[in-house]
Amino acid sequence: MVCLPQTGDDPGARVNRLGERIAKLIEAQGPLSIAQFMTIALHDPQDGYYATRDPIGAGGDFITAPEISQVFGEILGLWIVQAWRDQGRPSPARLVELGPGRGTLMGDVLHAGRLDPRFLESVDVILIEASARLRAAQARAFGAFGGLHIEWREHFDDSLTDRPLFLIANEFFDALPIRQFVRTERGWCERMITIGAQLELQFALFPRPSVLDIPHERGAAELGAVYEVSPAAEALVEQIASAIRANGGGALIVDYGYGADAEYGDTLQAVSQHEFANVLERPGAADLSTHVDFGALARAAERAKASALGPVGQGEFLCKLGVLERAAQLSQGNLKALQDDLERLIAPKKMGTLFKVLGIVPKNAAKPAGF
Repeated sequence: MVCLPQTGDDPGARVNRLGERIAKLIEAQGPLSIAQFMTIALHDPQDGYYATRDPIGAGGDFITAPEISQVFGEILGLWIVQAWRDQGRPSPARLVELGPGRGTLMGDVLHAGRLDPRFLESVDVILIEASARLRAAQARAFGAFGGLHIEWREHFDDSLTDRPLFLIANEFFDALPIRQFVRTERGWCERMITIGAQLELQFALFPRPSVLDIPHERGAAELGAVYEVSPAAEALVEQIASAIRANGGGALIVDYGYGADAEYGDTLQAVSQHEFANVLERPGAADLSTHVDFGALARAAERAKASALGPVGQGEFLCKLGVLERAAQLSQGNLKALQDDLERLIAPKKMGTLFKVLGIVPKNAAKPAGF
């Protein structure tokens, strides 16, 4: 298969060991989709990003909301406990987190769950984590919850869908693989990864156009417009929503992305040591992510005949659920002590608007707070 170089793209950069392996793979079988490239760069068992480093925190590449303040996880935990109560306190149930990082978020969720001991007695805790390095960090984080049944899985699968499911995913969907298509005079052509004369990685366009079903909300696209789609993310949400429809439960998906205001654009980015990096340079050494299409995820949940709530801005969601009051309790009334952390979580120019929350509950469930 011959791909056409994409005008204006960086022709490539330095190649590390994983980059050399990817180049040899392309040389042997042809160009890779961006989805294939992301999967290898993030999850290769030898040189992939999540297999070789602890990415979270000041010494890593990025900081997530649970690492900023415990109030974030506590608020999400209270939402889950209330959803459990509203649905008749089902037991046994599962409490699942996708991509638990260091275990900070789930630790705060369980801390909030202690307000209703029956909740903790009713749930098995399942952590979906592929990284052995992060699993070890999570195991250390849960030493204070020795009485709970906690287990790890590499993937969310149908074995977790046979009982009420309460699920949290914070900054998980942004790392799921996407495909990109570029509007050309020939039509929508898929953006691929190929190699240059020195085996450097570079972007190219598949020569034949693809037939795409683009949501009508996007409107007309100019030449050069980029459309992103994540079949993996939509399939996972549909699976989660199907379980919630069938057996009850609730899910919260929190991430950065767009909702009804979705536009065309290239959101694929690499981050290393809290700075943006070249996407194709030194694969496996930087985190790769994209903006989440919450509209697509909501439609996936509705296809599964569950109720999709939102998305709403993270700041609006946290404030409706009492984040300011909880922060005042923690600071003994001196909110100035937590002002910087709160501003980072809820201010529109920080995480408050770009980060969004999507909820999923059964069709017959009462509408929960926050939406």
